[in-house]
Amino acid sequence: MPSEQVMKAAMQAYIDCFNRADPDAIAALYADDATVEDPVGSPLKSGKAEVAAFYKMAVATGAKLKLAAPIRASHGNSAAMAFDVQLNMPTGEAIIQVIDVMTFNEEGKFTSMRAFWGKSDMVLLKPPA
Repeated sequence: MPSEQVMKAAMQAYIDCFNRADPDAIAALYADDATVEDPVGSPLKSGKAEVAAFYKMAVATGAKLKLAAPIRASHGNSAAMAFDVQLNMPTGEAIIQVIDVMTFNEEGKFTSMRAFWGKSDMVLLKPPA
């Protein structure tokens, strides 16, 4: 089981790589057989190719991530983080308030990511000019 420090560092790297718009670096944080469920309830993306394609699309939106609280580890192989996704939508500037929960393998790679957010977690900050 990876240490708390390894899990927290991987999750911070996820934020940093996303904000650099580097989908390949994000995908490298995942195990080959990992899954992504973003948001929870949507179709599961499975395996490195589907995960990489998801992040290529996600960073292309121009969205940026900002932690809303410190990253939390666990006594097991999971960690969580609350953050805001800042993005421009057709309806204007908005944020999506998200909690991601990741599980890890022995090598410290993500084996799963589940993103918890719903329609009420999307907040319009400023309508388009």
